[in-house]
Amino acid sequence: MKPLPTLCFLTGTLNAFAGAERMTAVIANALAERGYPVLILSLWDERSCFTLHPDVVHEALFAQRPSFKRAYLATVNGIRRFVNRRHVDVLIEVDTMLTLFTLPATLGLKVRRIAWEHCHFDEDLGKPARRFARRLAARFNEAVVVLTERDRQRWVEALAPRQPVIMIPNPLPFAFPPKASERVSKTVLAVGRLTHAKGFDILLRAWEKVTASQPDWRLVIVGEGEERSALEALIRDLGISNCVDMPGLHRNIEEVYRQAALFCLSSRYEGFALTLIEAMAFGLPIVSSDCETGPRELVRNGSNGLLVPKEDSAALAAGLLRLVADPPLCAELANEARNSASGMAIAPVTERWQRLLQ
Repeated sequence: MKPLPTLCFLTGTLNAFAGAERMTAVIANALAERGYPVLILSLWDERSCFTLHPDVVHEALFAQRPSFKRAYLATVNGIRRFVNRRHVDVLIEVDTMLTLFTLPATLGLKVRRIAWEHCHFDEDLGKPARRFARRLAARFNEAVVVLTERDRQRWVEALAPRQPVIMIPNPLPFAFPPKASERVSKTVLAVGRLTHAKGFDILLRAWEKVTASQPDWRLVIVGEGEERSALEALIRDLGISNCVDMPGLHRNIEEVYRQAALFCLSSRYEGFALTLIEAMAFGLPIVSSDCETGPRELVRNGSNGLLVPKEDSAALAAGLLRLVADPPLCAELANEARNSASGMAIAPVTERWQRLLQ
């Protein structure tokens, strides 16, 4: 029987509580559980926010994040040495930007390279080099993995890749909950990094309208990030400090969902929106901004959640108030949401990765 290939996930860092980093740990753990030799090479910081399977080996090239312009050659050489020393068969780039390093690092080596895109095709996150890196990945990688069918179509239309672009969604990072949230608290939950992309400023402006007519409801925003100070200042300016909590990171995110009654996603854009699947799994009625990739594929408006226009605090508030005032609608959305999330369990998603790695 042919031995399983040695896999290496190459990422920036695992010491950041964010979606791509979280999914790296989840998929690496799942493949290690199935017997694959799994390595994770972080470019910097050997610490991890996420629990790793005992058989997963995690190393880092640098103790702290360097300037990659100055450390470009050192990074390329470090990746090459690691791949040779660890006898890596498949190198999975947890960001298409990493193709800029892996392409020269693996020249002449018999290493399969797979790019794993966590952002959507039309967003470069302020880095024009990302568009160039995507072209390199489409031309030279064995495959590109994207999170949604809509994004797969954009890659194919825009770049005509030589190799396949494969859609593998992110899975639930925890076991499918045996019971839905009881939804007895008057709490609206939002989860994500405190960044501009997540649109929590839009949500807070919406909440000012919600609390004016529903003063006994609370908003809880779970996450951490560089926008905390600005968001806290906005909460004070809007006069809603008495009904908004921002407790920071929460290790037991399942309990956070279990204690909520509704879920809101206010993002300006998304690559996938894993938090929607998590909330659906707990049977939370959802109001989400209508991002082209992620929410638009996951949420069927009026069936398993509500979609509202992006960057529209009034529409977001109207959606939340509609659910607060309509328990029967909430029950219908919650039931259908759980049905939708049931197909996103870790096992079938891991099987799709295994088929790719054969």
